[in-house]
Amino acid sequence: MAEQKDTIEAFIEVMNKAQDSTRLAVAQQLKDAGFYQGKVSSKFDVKLYGALKALGAELSLQRKFNEQFGQPVISVVDYIQQRAAEGADTGADGAPTTTTQTYVTSASQTAKLLDTVAEDLLGRKLTKAEKSKYTQLINTQQRKQPSVRTDGKGFSSTRGGIDEQQFITEQIGATAEAKTNRATDAYAVMMQELGGLR
Repeated sequence: MAEQKDTIEAFIEVMNKAQDSTRLAVAQQLKDAGFYQGKVSSKFDVKLYGALKALGAELSLQRKFNEQFGQPVISVVDYIQQRAAEGADTGADGAPTTTTQTYVTSASQTAKLLDTVAEDLLGRKLTKAEKSKYTQLINTQQRKQPSVRTDGKGFSSTRGGIDEQQFITEQIGATAEAKTNRATDAYAVMMQELGGLR
């Protein structure tokens, strides 16, 4: 067992009387470990107290595990440092962290894509009004489907978001003009293969 003096309660008392620089360093380690919420401060306040109590609950479990399975005794200070080092890549409970990003393209970024797709499907470039309409459609869809990134120990994955080219191809391809253009192209190809009308 750890010495009776090396309890989280005793450590909280030490933090109450510690210098500001010491408290700030410990608060930063607790923040890195995911226990301390909000902006790091050197104050002895409810945020620091809550973070230490949360760490203490986890430390208590770790100490029971260590005792039962013959692992070395771990001190409060060592455990804070260990969790701070581990916590950089994970959430507060050791689970992967997830961030959501909404990427919205500008009209200039979308213009070239719109013209490329329109020339393929319609045989012409889009008017300024059409470009504005399709850019708004893309942006609305981008807001509805943000990309979600998940980071954990040894992995990172991104899902969601939209494929702008696929979306625009579907939108323009569904118009009557695109359907007519495809039918005309198919007719022209057929006529070429048959050698045209003589």
